[in-house]
Amino acid sequence: MTDTDAYKHDLRLYLQDARDAFLWKLDGLGEYDVRRPLTPTGTNLLGLVKHVTGAEAFYLGTAFGRPVDAPGLWITGDAEPNADLWATPDEPREEITGRYRRVWAHSDATVEAFGLDAVGRLPGEDGGEGPALSLHRVLVHLVAETQRHAGHADVVRELIDGAAGLRPGSGDMAPGDEAWWRGHRERVEGAAREAGARAAG
Repeated sequence: MTDTDAYKHDLRLYLQDARDAFLWKLDGLGEYDVRRPLTPTGTNLLGLVKHVTGAEAFYLGTAFGRPVDAPGLWITGDAEPNADLWATPDEPREEITGRYRRVWAHSDATVEAFGLDAVGRLPGEDGGEGPALSLHRVLVHLVAETQRHAGHADVVRELIDGAAGLRPGSGDMAPGDEAWWRGHRERVEGAAREAGARAAG
């Protein structure tokens, strides 16, 4: 395996890890819970999946001349503000998650077809050409963006039902039952209050 192949392999591995985490965070939840907004800005699990689907399609589809059906991104002017960050009642969960899987298969084919130094071009304003980006840079960006949003999904899922962790059975959480975690949270809260009092005092 060449260095270039190894770099590509590592980037795809970390991207796939985040993709899998997204879909796992939906497991066992009903329609309301996968859609309910749990932050003041409306962050919700299914909306996050919809958003990363659009991002992959934009960067690893459109930018490399391989468009694929996906939700438009509001930030690119292809949808109303925040339309890619929530799901309407008429958008079935299975359709959104199925499209995500189809887009990531399409993205993987793009990565397979091009070298890391291949250049894609983002669309510019008013139909003109936007910035040119190498496949390597696009993959780094997508790994960072997808992992960032997977972190959002971690927090949202924990707020819904307390489920936490990087992946099923990974052992990345400290061992403890509900009482242990309650005690831990109280300890952290106590430390925060004491630090706040010292700073104010």
